[in-house]
Amino acid sequence: MGKKGREIVGEFADELVSMLNRALADEWLAYYQYWVGAKVVMGPMKGEVAAELIEHATDELRHADMLVNRILQLGGTPLLNPKDWFDQTNCGYDPPEDPFVRKILEQNIAGEQCAIDTYNKIQELTRERDPVTYSMVVQILQDEVEHEEDLQSLLEDLNNLRFLRG
Repeated sequence: MGKKGREIVGEFADELVSMLNRALADEWLAYYQYWVGAKVVMGPMKGEVAAELIEHATDELRHADMLVNRILQLGGTPLLNPKDWFDQTNCGYDPPEDPFVRKILEQNIAGEQCAIDTYNKIQELTRERDPVTYSMVVQILQDEVEHEEDLQSLLEDLNNLRFLRG
């Protein structure tokens, strides 16, 4: 970590690294939840839902990369053991044991809502204290808000199929 870069963050760096590691755990678990959900999803609109889940999984992996880079810039160590993801997660992991489209969408909407809350807290804490992390978190937050909207739109489309049948 560059000395000047760490000076910007100051004593807040260790707390921030901890928060970012928790978000990193969330991103890895979200990545897997989206990826495996896309593989097992069943029901109407399966193709559209699977495609959206794969797109979101790719975004979550990109978020994880952004978080790791920032953790390293702050002089921290990213979570190195996947076992730690479950101990550190804010949002948890909801396995797609019921692969029906509606259930998969509902699970992932809940995950996105948790991610929005998590990143909103981090952006509030970094707004005045760390412009670099703040900028990164705002980018991720924008993606998470878009993900929630995408998934809710798919759920609305699925609900509207009932009305088309008469």
